[in-house]
Amino acid sequence: MAERGTLRGYQFDKVEKFQIGIGRAAAVVKPPGANPIVLLNPRIAAASDEMDERFEGCLSFFDVRAPVPRPLRITAETMTPDGSTATTVYERGEARLIAHEIDHLGGLLLLNRMRPGVTPIPVEEYRKTAEATSRAWSYE
Repeated sequence: MAERGTLRGYQFDKVEKFQIGIGRAAAVVKPPGANPIVLLNPRIAAASDEMDERFEGCLSFFDVRAPVPRPLRITAETMTPDGSTATTVYERGEARLIAHEIDHLGGLLLLNRMRPGVTPIPVEEYRKTAEATSRAWSYE
């Protein structure tokens, strides 16, 4: 079953390979004010050592938020519609979003990426934190 939604201003559609039983995966992400990013059989080819931990939400766990460490820069390889490979570097918020979606396509959830001993918090508690801004991720 395909999933469609909007998360913190980012629109996405995705079909996970384990959902359809074939070795294919696809996601389309639409960052605010930018063209859609199409991910066909994506993989993270490289990731920066520099990490950042921010709260993430997920439609798989709609009522909680969790702090997740992610690299600030990733290089993703995806297949193009003509079958060739495209390589793109994503930074900061886009890197976090793309890594999150690639995790999903591989069957991982944000809970798999949290540091040991860290637990998700209810969205109501998250909204009370200083980081809760109701805006898309900002690294300025």
